[in-house]
Amino acid sequence: MTGPVGRAPRADLTRRRVLAAASGAAVAGLTGAFGTGCGRETSGELLRSGGAKLPRRFTVPLPVPRTAQAVAAGGPGGAELYEVVQRSAGAEILPGVRTTVWGYDGTFPGPTFRVRSGRAATVRVTNELTVPTSTHLHGGVTPPESDGYPTDLVVSPGGFRPGAAAPAAGHAKHGGGGGGHREGGAHMAHVPADAWTLHERTKEYVYPLDHQRAATLWYHDHRMDFTGPQVWRGLAGFFLVGDAAEDASGLPGGARDVPLMLCDRSFDAEGQFRYPATDPALTGVPGVADAYMEGVLGDVLLVNGAPWPEMEVDAARYRFRFLNASNARRYRLRLDPPPPDGSAPFTQIGSDAGLLAGPRPHGEVPIAPAERFDLVIDFARYPVGTLVTVRNTLGETEATRDVMRFRVVRSARDDSVLRPVLAELDLPRRNRAVRTRTFDFRRTNGDGGAMWTINGTPFDVKGSLADPALGTVELWRFSSDFHHPVHVHLAHFAVVGRGAGGPSATDGGWKDTVDVRPYEVVEVLARFDGYRGRYMMHCHNLEHEDMAMMANFRVV
Repeated sequence: MTGPVGRAPRADLTRRRVLAAASGAAVAGLTGAFGTGCGRETSGELLRSGGAKLPRRFTVPLPVPRTAQAVAAGGPGGAELYEVVQRSAGAEILPGVRTTVWGYDGTFPGPTFRVRSGRAATVRVTNELTVPTSTHLHGGVTPPESDGYPTDLVVSPGGFRPGAAAPAAGHAKHGGGGGGHREGGAHMAHVPADAWTLHERTKEYVYPLDHQRAATLWYHDHRMDFTGPQVWRGLAGFFLVGDAAEDASGLPGGARDVPLMLCDRSFDAEGQFRYPATDPALTGVPGVADAYMEGVLGDVLLVNGAPWPEMEVDAARYRFRFLNASNARRYRLRLDPPPPDGSAPFTQIGSDAGLLAGPRPHGEVPIAPAERFDLVIDFARYPVGTLVTVRNTLGETEATRDVMRFRVVRSARDDSVLRPVLAELDLPRRNRAVRTRTFDFRRTNGDGGAMWTINGTPFDVKGSLADPALGTVELWRFSSDFHHPVHVHLAHFAVVGRGAGGPSATDGGWKDTVDVRPYEVVEVLARFDGYRGRYMMHCHNLEHEDMAMMANFRVV
């Protein structure tokens, strides 16, 4: 069903305050980008926990999210049906404290889906929260009606819905500050009534998986204007696709194939999530307090929902599926100590959209919001009893420079192998591109205010910046002023250019998200396979996304 939508005007910030907040953020962004001042290489502001008793690092065991089980099977093509319920629940994140999370099945992270390429999966999502939701399968080659478009919402009985109250959840005219409007409270991108699609309580998301290689995907909320706070409260989980090529690869499997969701959070004195939302109820004016318009950084690093956990491992190879599920935090991962034999600490075997052509050794791995890296760590190179810490060299505090720790506890048999050829990728070449397009991600001073934009324009739900043809390859150029992790729905792409030096060593394989650094041009060859229809690109700094740094494109 569709329904009307409206928003009462509200001038939260004067024009002067909007511009001042944007100007201050620009200085902070440039400081972080070029390593002066505090020396950070990330965009965002640290939100400190307010009096919560935090655990000592490396004292909490690493949890592994449970695996979702199909409730029905045997449909066309062996389709499987899964059911999950979005609901509020208490979770023990800080030891001895129950933190209220919004979770799929009430857990944070949500259950891990393990599905097969070519075997369709349907996920029936039921919303029991007080706010609307939209579930996006990140990295999925998915029909548009199941892509999790931000105005395609599941609403709960008695819960908030667009148009039900003023101010409604239409897209406000955000200024540089979070939730601030330009003077007069005019809309930045008015959402017309017919742009909303509301599903009462339940929606079935259909994933054919017939254009999907084995890959580490994830799912998360994608509600218009409120993606940042709703993911922060827990609405995210893994979606792992397998196939025959991966089965035959010889890579570590079973208990040695471990998904690791990295994210950061802050807590108040009662141990509840702390987030600087303009409207904590998430039913009125969207956005964050002015100081956090660049992005929200938590001071507690979580892995699979646990603070600075420790994992006991065999002296053997492990495959770790690293996902950066943070709203804005970038990481640069390294191992301390590195392997004593002088070998590379990490061997990358996969990126966002699947296996690489062959293994790539790395001393450090940078990972921007929404990126995934499949990394093999060989603990047989360490003596039993060694403690190996995963560090984040981009952390701004001692606590945010520690991620997790491994404890090598025993010798063990290891039948895994690392073959020189992992997969055949058929990556496109430049001569296959039928068109070149440029997309500039930047803070724009517009009519009376500053805003995050693509090509100088804030998000317009009815507009479109590109119309690629199904089955074609296009060269897309991304440029930026800050750190903007650019995510493209539906299309997978190969990074073929980055500034003057070419792609970095960690840019390999098929990707769906790429870290575009300040004043840099990144070139990608995007392949538009699967389905016609309306899709999106956006910055995956979730605070930027919620402040209009999105755009439609239509596959024709």
